Amino acid sequence: MPEPDALTLGAVLDALADPLRLEIVRELEARGESACGTLVERVAASTRSHHLKTLRGAGVTRTRVSGTRRLVSLRRDDLDARFPGLLDAVLSARS
Repeated sequence: MPEPDALTLGAVLDALADPLRLEIVRELEARGESACGTLVERVAASTRSHHLKTLRGAGVTRTRVSGTRRLVSLRRDDLDARFPGLLDAVLSARS
């Protein structure tokens, strides 16, 4: 997970360009921190894991370990500070 000042617009936009990753981000925005297995439950665990890794690597999400669970949250504060209005624009756009 990159530090806030290392977030790049290209990496964030690339991560958000995939419809399934955008769905994950929308779920996190609506629900807040969530166990990774509860996100986009209709897809295989390996597919979900791949997309969560991509979002984390781009700096869009953070993962916190709590016992045996992995909890995922949106890095809204970091994204808003680095790219003001970007996340709001992406989340409000129609698919």
